[in-house]
Amino acid sequence: MADSSSLVAMPLLDIQNLSTVFDTEFGAAKAVDDLSISIEKGKVLGIVGESGCGKSITSLSVLRLIPPPGRVTAGKVIFDGQNLLDLPESKMRDIRGNRIALIPQDPMTSLNPVYTIGHQIIEAIELHQKVSHKEARNRAIEVLDRVRIPQSKNRIDDYPHQFSGGMRQRVMIAMALSCQPDLLIADEPTTALDVTVQAQILDLLRSIQKEQHMAIMLITHDLGVVAEMCDSVGVMYAGSIVEYTSVGELFKNPKHPYTQGLMNSIPRPGSTRLTPIDGQPPSLIDLPSGCRFAARCPLVEPRCLPEIPPLEEKAKDHFARCVVVPSKVAAAVKK
Repeated sequence: MADSSSLVAMPLLDIQNLSTVFDTEFGAAKAVDDLSISIEKGKVLGIVGESGCGKSITSLSVLRLIPPPGRVTAGKVIFDGQNLLDLPESKMRDIRGNRIALIPQDPMTSLNPVYTIGHQIIEAIELHQKVSHKEARNRAIEVLDRVRIPQSKNRIDDYPHQFSGGMRQRVMIAMALSCQPDLLIADEPTTALDVTVQAQILDLLRSIQKEQHMAIMLITHDLGVVAEMCDSVGVMYAGSIVEYTSVGELFKNPKHPYTQGLMNSIPRPGSTRLTPIDGQPPSLIDLPSGCRFAARCPLVEPRCLPEIPPLEEKAKDHFARCVVVPSKVAAAVKK
């Protein structure tokens, strides 16, 4: 891995210096810029940040599903020893949905409304597992049972609109797990669900991950979800990783002012007001030459402005893209 190779010894997925741009009439928007991060086998990596920071584009870049006018312009995506960006499309189709599965943000728009949920799960199993239709149907019922869909033998022939939001999310999880992937990418899996259903979905993902010893890339804007689910976390801002470490270390000793700002915006018992991060993220078409958070940073110094800080190890296995003294950031968090 480019900047933080010591954080994981044998990664299942190793993203190295990945860059993805979208060509617009106003110029190239750098949605993901020189991003490096890894996931170890059987571990959960959280990628957290504001909307528009590049979290979802990172996952789509891994799967080579970037829609036009987007394109990956640099980097490597090493999955189990092979660079996915170099594979022919036929080989990539064998990996998508089979060894790497995706739970997209919105299950209602991801499920085809004119086919039953059983048809859609069975189709995925038959495509990758080369089993008979009967065996694929039995597996589909089994995986619906695993995600706790009641009366799965009957409900397998229902259509997406016949399920609640939480149950549709369970169906998407079932489809993703139907081929027993090595890596699951979960993109905001609890968005638009009420708090009780969110807890049920996270508990379901956690239990299945432990049973199957499956790696998960969990994309979220919710630090509470990160704290509950993840082993390590990468904090994204304006297309790049600004902090990367274990979850316990991040919450105990954050080393980037943006991470500090995210933590200060979390509701706390006894607190009457939230502390927002002032300002707006920079335009991805016209990124500043220096630190991309500088315009919003309460700790900004002149040395932050000439060039973008490198992602450096500030403490053991704790990387941050900041030239401010780490203790100064930590002290500001505790105020």
